[in-house]
Amino acid sequence: MTMLTGVKNWILLLATVGTLSSCKLFKKKPESSSATGWNYNDKNQGGFFVAKASDLKTGPGLVFVQGGTFPMGATQEDVMGDWNNVPRRVTVNSFLMDKTEVANVHYREYLYWVANVFGDPNPEVVESAKPDTLVWRSELAYNEPYVEYYFRHPSFNYYPVVGVTWRQAYDFCVWRGDRVNQLELIKKGYQNKSAVKTDMGGGGMENFHTKSYLMGEYTGVPGKPKKNPLKDAQGKPRTTVQFEDGILFPEYRLPTEAEWEYAALAQIAENPQPRKSEKKRGEELIANKNIYSWKNDGYDNLRGTRRGTWQGAFLGNFKRGNGDYMGVAGGLNDRAAVPAPVTSFIPNAFGLYNMSGNVSEWTGDVYRPMTGFDMDDLNPYRGNVFKKVDPAKSQGSLRDSLGRIYMVNEKDSALRNRRNYQRSYAINHLDGDTATSVRYVYQYGVTTLVSDKSRVLKGGSWMDMPYWLSPGSRRFLEEDVSSSTIGFRCAMTHFGASEGKGRKTGNFFPSRRQKR
Repeated sequence: MTMLTGVKNWILLLATVGTLSSCKLFKKKPESSSATGWNYNDKNQGGFFVAKASDLKTGPGLVFVQGGTFPMGATQEDVMGDWNNVPRRVTVNSFLMDKTEVANVHYREYLYWVANVFGDPNPEVVESAKPDTLVWRSELAYNEPYVEYYFRHPSFNYYPVVGVTWRQAYDFCVWRGDRVNQLELIKKGYQNKSAVKTDMGGGGMENFHTKSYLMGEYTGVPGKPKKNPLKDAQGKPRTTVQFEDGILFPEYRLPTEAEWEYAALAQIAENPQPRKSEKKRGEELIANKNIYSWKNDGYDNLRGTRRGTWQGAFLGNFKRGNGDYMGVAGGLNDRAAVPAPVTSFIPNAFGLYNMSGNVSEWTGDVYRPMTGFDMDDLNPYRGNVFKKVDPAKSQGSLRDSLGRIYMVNEKDSALRNRRNYQRSYAINHLDGDTATSVRYVYQYGVTTLVSDKSRVLKGGSWMDMPYWLSPGSRRFLEEDVSSSTIGFRCAMTHFGASEGKGRKTGNFFPSRRQKR
């Protein structure tokens, strides 16, 4: 009887808890506005939706790079006499960056998608996306096997893609961001899986593009989210997502020159932050600047010094001297005559591979020899062209034949009264020229090789001597030209705490009552 009574009492308790729950006694009180007092996410008070504040998730392939201040520019002897990298102090905000260079298999995935979406209506789009495999060809070298096999043979799947122009790398970044966001919507149930088939058979224009989706120009095939669906003002589940919902990622893009150099130096190795369980913070130190992307711990900084397997081994893929690309048989120094796999060699303190050597990499910046001191000291970047949605297309579809939103440069006449920027084409702003027109003041190809299409290269390659492996060194190439020594990696802007997920932005102190 006692056991039976206990069971009855337990059932009664559960029933009571269920009743109390149904009476909303345990329901969490909705967050209210500190400005108006109205509840957020409450259909009875307007239904204004506010997503829970959280740091940006890390996108596929990316690692977190904690920002900070550093002396940008070369600190070693300028043996080339370029005088184009004079040190100056700048700050780079925290961001996300590819762990490795973009590999052949990743770029082939891109070509596969482009061919299936645009192949029939726009075959020229497919052709323009293909890398130039002829970059391997040389009049006095037998490199024809690389022309045929380097990009497509499975043996080279995870080698860095080369022969890609800056423009092609830019387009890859846009495509990658769209694919990541589309998959995120499918996972959350806001797009049906069949949307992918619609993209593939949509004739080019009907493919997912993040900006088009956010502006309501792309619908796709809406799904039915089941787990914690977003709701509209009437409390009904929403089938579309807004950027404010915190589901979509920012765009993938090429890193700026400042971001790339900062990430390569990885000075966090000299000033590590404490464990999360510790209340103290790391010391605000700026140690001697690394010569290369790995920590200074060797007599020449090119070889590993720790006892064991890595002692004496080259830490990057580069050319040691004329005719010496990998050393002597039986004692190869870097074991790679041409590019090596993207995860080869030692990563730096941020976990980034091959920031010195393997292939040089495109950055987002337009090259100018005299640049730096006139640029902003927070997130410096040269290359802005400010745009807006093309009003001429507003009567019809805002998308072009590739499914992207029509954009047009803002007019200078409309910016005349602004205080922050007065020209939409900012590439030439304070670049040291006597003219401020769109065209570079010198005659390209006659008195200079620098133009508005010149983009900054960083990092050095398998064909370069050690000088070019230093993060501070810089070169340039026209954005529509490619090489067997140039690849790229993507970056993404970080939203949230500067020290990463789980931490706060700014300093917070315990509140104390003031003594009277």
